[in-house]
Amino acid sequence: MPKLYDNHGRLINYVRLAVTDRCNLRCFYCMPEEGIKYVARDALLSYEEMLRLMQLLAGMGIEKVRITGGEPFVRRDMIHFLRDLCATEGIKKVNITTNGTLTEALVPELKAMGINSINLSLDALDRDRFLAITRRDAYDKVMQTYEALLDHGIPTKINAVVMDGKNTQDIIPMAMLTKNDPVSVRFIEEMPFNGEGAHYEKLAWNHRAILNHLRAHFPDIEKVPDPPHSTSYNYRIPGHKGTVGIIAAYSRTFCGTCNRIRITPKGMLKTCLYDDGVFNIRDIMREGASDAQLRDTFLNALGNRAKDGWEAEQNRTFGLPVQESMSTIGG
Repeated sequence: MPKLYDNHGRLINYVRLAVTDRCNLRCFYCMPEEGIKYVARDALLSYEEMLRLMQLLAGMGIEKVRITGGEPFVRRDMIHFLRDLCATEGIKKVNITTNGTLTEALVPELKAMGINSINLSLDALDRDRFLAITRRDAYDKVMQTYEALLDHGIPTKINAVVMDGKNTQDIIPMAMLTKNDPVSVRFIEEMPFNGEGAHYEKLAWNHRAILNHLRAHFPDIEKVPDPPHSTSYNYRIPGHKGTVGIIAAYSRTFCGTCNRIRITPKGMLKTCLYDDGVFNIRDIMREGASDAQLRDTFLNALGNRAKDGWEAEQNRTFGLPVQESMSTIGG
């Protein structure tokens, strides 16, 4: 069975699968306050289509799947799909990114089915700032999920998007979570995927500024080895149980080792976060494509992949700038 390599010699073994564009929050960095126009339900990939796709990709070397949205758990019967996905031959790791508002009661079952890790979106530890960023009063629910994940021993990463004038006061308190809890707190550069375009002319809080801010408060912070294909630069504060990471999501310094592709809720393949889609898998599947035809289509798409996020953005149709909501892409 042919493995998935791109035209730059990079092995692709990781897919981020967005199961819905719907979300019960309205985060500043993800979508406008009034929300977005959601995809009709019959336009979404069905669970059967997604399982077929994951089985096919597992046969081509995909070993890791991250389930994203929108918020995955707003989609009905998600837990049944996850159970089937975890049982798919060849898939070694199933991870989930969630905002935590609907997750607490599901944690025991997620642990039992073998979910590898959870990324919990949490951009502030201050209730008022959390409300201002998410535009919803759900802080307690998210923190209850956080505690449940720790109690059940599910490896947990906290994703915090750093926004100028919104939550920079939370950087140090967030880093302090790692003192007593074995979590990874990752600070992410803000990207223009909010349904409106970039909020700032210049990104003040890039990965260097975030690290300098951490060093000012934790002068002994030390670099630790980054796992293969890591999107984060990882650090440890002496005496802390957890780690701190910084993701240069806008600066795109990690593209050279990228091993992932994305599939949007409508079935659009994205070989880079910053491209505007390569082909629609859903349409090809619904037109009756065989597994062999689907495999050839993936191989052809990866054979013309942009070398990095800057080239992918430059190649967008008609040169249009990024305007999508992250919710429509898969966070």
